[in-house]
Amino acid sequence: MNETLKRWVDESSRIVFFGGAGVSTESGIPDFRGVDGLYRQKYAYPPETILSHDFFERRPEEFYRFYREKILITDAEPNPAHRKLAQWEAAGKLTAVVTQNIDGLHQKAGSKRVYELHGSIHRNFCTRCGKFYSAGEIAEMDLVPRCTCGGIVKPDVVLYGEGLDDGVVRGAMAAIAGADMLIIGGTSLSVYPAAGLIDLYRGKRLVLVNKTATPRDDRADLIVREPIGRVFSEL
Repeated sequence: MNETLKRWVDESSRIVFFGGAGVSTESGIPDFRGVDGLYRQKYAYPPETILSHDFFERRPEEFYRFYREKILITDAEPNPAHRKLAQWEAAGKLTAVVTQNIDGLHQKAGSKRVYELHGSIHRNFCTRCGKFYSAGEIAEMDLVPRCTCGGIVKPDVVLYGEGLDDGVVRGAMAAIAGADMLIIGGTSLSVYPAAGLIDLYRGKRLVLVNKTATPRDDRADLIVREPIGRVFSEL
């Protein structure tokens, strides 16, 4: 089956990759919805509640306690999937990565055109004056990071109750619509509106690389049920 994937990659020149949490689990980033994921662990509040806009505003201390422990991971390294995608882009075969992840590992691997649907831990802004702070600066601050102006600093990640960035969505839509091959990897395709973007793809080479079934398996032209890092290391 991977021979088919190899041949399709060789024959394509406008590949787009759409990825989720499973792309980064092999780099040590926990999977929110996996068997051992954050959503199955016990906290004072459900993670969905903590990671909401309303909770951030009402209880910033609780938000940041969870965020620092489970989300703000800055020492992870790209795995073979991240690196292979960056190689394809450099070679002119891949036009974009569309990711639901916020860890910045695609850029760390060398990818340039990355549409981060849910934002990034590496961008943080003061809610009062808009001053930028890096993830490293946030990690070194007190529990609730505050700007020099006194305002609370918020990660540039899309929380529950917040909309996706219009510019990022438009870029992702255009990339997917113009692709001659769409590879979907490491995602259950259960998070909307992000998962709905793949409906824009009209090509004949839709590849799903995921260890478990997804709601779009019936639309796939090729399904690979193996760890994505292993699959990409063989390409």
